[in-house]
Amino acid sequence: MAYRLCQNLRHPLVPPLKFSMKATRTSKLFVQNCMLDPRESRKLVLEVKEKLQKEYHSLPVGKNGRDDEDMILWFLKDRKFSVEDAVAKLTKAIKWRQEFKVSELSEELVKNVAQTGKAYVHDFLDVNDRPVLIVEASKHFPAMQDPAEDEKLCVFMIEKALQKLPTGKEDILGIFDLRGFGTDNADLKFLTFLFDVCYYYYPKRLGQVLFVEAPFVFKPIWQLARPLMKSYASLVRFCSVETVRKEYFTERTVPASFRG
Repeated sequence: MAYRLCQNLRHPLVPPLKFSMKATRTSKLFVQNCMLDPRESRKLVLEVKEKLQKEYHSLPVGKNGRDDEDMILWFLKDRKFSVEDAVAKLTKAIKWRQEFKVSELSEELVKNVAQTGKAYVHDFLDVNDRPVLIVEASKHFPAMQDPAEDEKLCVFMIEKALQKLPTGKEDILGIFDLRGFGTDNADLKFLTFLFDVCYYYYPKRLGQVLFVEAPFVFKPIWQLARPLMKSYASLVRFCSVETVRKEYFTERTVPASFRG
């Protein structure tokens, strides 16, 4: 995910054009530009699908499984249309979903930790029609809360946000409300988990990250976290409440905690 394909896939692809492809003896196929012919795209999806069936037949099928063509295409885009790289990353992602039991996550399962109000999916989309995942950092106390429950809540909220994606939209907006943030709220381990999950298992789904009203005490946390965030560091914008209110929402859709 350390590169951008078609401007980080934040906008729908332009009308498809043909492109030339070269295959090496290791069957690595790379797109030479952003314009992908649907027929070639289909061939690559089928190649990945067949390879997964042959080499990883024990992996589950169905939605988010080894035969999910939408998921295959998404990972192909993320891996710059390298079949070998897409297979490797998909295999890891599907295995992780099994081990983490993503399909079993539910409102009831994360109810206790969700009641803290530390993370939630906003009812409205932002002005760019992106689902919005909001984290209120001042409500997160790693010394007193179960990290495993926090991780479940994190993944559940990502899944919930992605379910709100409008047709033709591909990424979500993450807002970290840092008002009131103190040393007791600092949790580099969880922040690393969050961005690892986004990088490896939900590639290119996080379109932008807003750090709102970051206090001085957050500075050393950011200095430690930035290199761990890989390419996501470039998606971060430090901003004010007013910026969030005026640039990302309308008067009707702005989250209650950001209203004037």
